[in-house]
Parts: sequence; structure tokens; C-alpha cells
Amino acid sequence: MNGSFETNTPEAGWGRELKVLAGFTAVFAVLFFLPVGTPRFDHAVTEGLELTRWYAREHVMLCLVPALFIAGGISVFVSQASVMRYLGPQANKALAYGVASVSGTILAVCSCTVLPLFGGIWMRGAGLGPATAFLYSGPAINVLAIVMTARILGLELGVARAIGAVVFSIIVGLAMHFIFRQEEEAKAQAAMALPAVEVQRPLWQNVAFFATLVGVLVFANWSKPVESAGLWAAIYAWKWPLAASFAAGLGASLGCWFGYRWRGLAAVMVPVAIVGFLLPQQPLIPFLLGCAGLTILCARTPGEGQEWLAATWTLGKQIFPLLIGGVFVSGLLLGRPGQEGLIPSAWISQSVGGNSFTANFVSSVVGAFMYFATLTEVPILQGLLGSGMGKGPALALLLAGPALSLPSMLVLRGIMGLKKTVVYVSLVIVMATITGLLYGALF
Repeated sequence: MNGSFETNTPEAGWGRELKVLAGFTAVFAVLFFLPVGTPRFDHAVTEGLELTRWYAREHVMLCLVPALFIAGGISVFVSQASVMRYLGPQANKALAYGVASVSGTILAVCSCTVLPLFGGIWMRGAGLGPATAFLYSGPAINVLAIVMTARILGLELGVARAIGAVVFSIIVGLAMHFIFRQEEEAKAQAAMALPAVEVQRPLWQNVAFFATLVGVLVFANWSKPVESAGLWAAIYAWKWPLAASFAAGLGASLGCWFGYRWRGLAAVMVPVAIVGFLLPQQPLIPFLLGCAGLTILCARTPGEGQEWLAATWTLGKQIFPLLIGGVFVSGLLLGRPGQEGLIPSAWISQSVGGNSFTANFVSSVVGAFMYFATLTEVPILQGLLGSGMGKGPALALLLAGPALSLPSMLVLRGIMGLKKTVVYVSLVIVMATITGLLYGALF
């Protein structure tokens, strides 16, 4: 009774109301002094909206939606015991960190698209170390991006990026595990008390199912290479047929192993195939139809199907608003490539020349907060190097930029809390700064 009475005292009530008043006052002050009409502010708002529109058009349907379905599938079809066995705090370290550190060679995703996947394995009980190693490596170790870096910016910078990204992911993961080791030990103890889970289907069927989802994600987002010939260009030319073949495999796996009705699958797959054949220059239309059809099928399939849709929707509600808001703020502050936001690009260019600590630190911080879509960091760096950027700061930006962004930080705070997010971001920035200093001193 005493505790309940104390929390409802007039003083406590006034304290809450004062916080609300302070919030209202802050919002009012921002709106009152908003510099609407000044060229820089108006242009920055336009840049924020342009970047948000571009993200909605290029990344929400092709990247975010498939990633959400994969993450929802992990939370439903992969048992917590399996995740704990291979990626949990007590898992074999060489296997857990080895798999997590090279995941980016398969997933050609950006710092935002990897978030649902991270959220999926995190909620199923993955250890903080392997999970954050995966979180960093997913967008950082993109094979095509590394190849482009080597060809456009130089072989030594490309090799340094590849080695640095793999080593970074392992060190970041081990550091996160060590810093939060008490929580990890408690998680491991709780996992030992989990009851045995009945296996719904053989492991190879789950692996094949997720391989089809990952295949759709990877090939639907395969970026156009610089050169018009070679393996990467050939894959790009066939990206949509490859994505369609993986989508067909997904439908087959749902019918064979997951209890989906073949009549319903045919009602979705046949119209999608016809539209794709009739509109080969508009691949987004059959892709959207396929996503809508999968959503309807899940909603009409009791048990695992409805659970899969519910898990996907829960992650979407948690992640999507923060991502969109973060992308807008990122564009407002830093603009798009080649355009300025509120922060003048001249300030950044002047701060990253040479190989001083300040140059590497500024490069790491700017890279961490700016949103980079997959492969866009290479032309941006090409322009900055031409403007006098040092090689050390260039590597620092390559190691911090693709793996982090303001939108991803906002989402990570909601997934694993403010403290862990701050530590993770700080580790990436500090390590990128130190690596840039060393690389600049050597080369």
C-alpha cells in the first residue's frame, strides 16, 4: 500500500506533468523558430523527402519486405533450441562467429535491410556476440561492393576493406559478448532450462525453404555492375529470371512441406507468372503481386502460416516507422549523394583530408550516421578522394558507413535497447578510426 501511495503523490503527478509541459515547450520552440523560407533549410527538407521517396521506391518492396518475411520465418519455423545450439552464448565460438562473419558474402543488403534478419535471430535467442557479428557483416561484406572498391578505388583499398570487414565483425561480436557477459551467462542458463521442442520437419527442408527466400532477396536486389561484361553483368542480366525461379521454389516448398494448399498456390503463382511474361520491363508489378499473394496465403493457412504472417507484421510495425523517419532525418542533415542537407558538404570535405586522428574520426562518424544504399559508397568516396580525402579516412568510411546509419541506430534501439546500441555504434566508430589511422600510416 505504501509503495502504491508514494507513486501517486501530488509531487509525482506534478513531475510527470512538468515533463509533458517541457516536451510541448520544446516542440513549440522548434516549430516557432523553424527557418522556413531560407534556401538551405528548404533544400534540406526537399533532400530529406527525396531520399525518403527513393528509399520507399527502391528498398521497401524489394529489400525490406522479403527481409521481414525471412525474419518472421526465423521466429516461427526455427526453434529456439536450434538457434541457441548454433548461435547462442554457449555455442561453438569458431562455428558461430565463422558463419556470422561471412554472412555478407551471401546477403547483398544495406544497413537497414539487415535489421529484420538481426531481429529474427536475436528474438530466437542468438547470443549477442554472434548476432552483432552478423549485424555488422551482413551489409559490410558485400562481395560486389568489395570488387567495385578494388577496381574503382584501388586494389589495396579493396583488399583492406574485405579483410577489415571480416575482422571487424568478429572483434565487434567478441567485444559485445565480453561487455555484456553477465546478461549472456543468464541467457545461457535460461536456455538450458528450455524443454525439448518437437521437430516439425527435417533440418534440410527448413534450409531449402530459407534458401529460396534468401535467393529472392539477393537476386531481386542485384545491383548493376560498372562493367557490361563478365560474371556480375551476366547475373544482373538474368536477375529477375533467377529471382522468379527461387520464388517458384518457395511455392513448391510451401506446398510440399508446410501444408499450403496447392490450389491456393496455383491461384497466386500462375497469375504472377503471366503478368511477369506480359510485362518483362516492369518486374516490380509481378513482385508486388507475389508478395500480396503470399500474404493472403499465410492469412488463410491456419497454424504456422498465420503465425508467420503475424511475426512478420509485428516486426514490420516495429521497424518500418523508425526506418522511414530515420531516412528522412538522414537526408535532411546530410542530403543525398551529390546534394547537400543542413550540414554543408564542404565542412565534411575539409575535415577528412590527410590522415590525422580528426580526419579519420570525422570520416567514421559521418559514415556511421549517413545512409548508404548498397554500392553507393564507392562513387561517393571516388568524389571525396578526388577532393583530397586521405586513404585512411576513406577506409574508415568504408568500414563504418555501409554497416551503420541513423535509421538503423533508431531501429536497433528498439530491438536491443539504448545501452547496447550505443556500445555497438561506439565500437564500430572507434575501430574504424583506429584502422583508418593505421592504414593511412602504412599506405
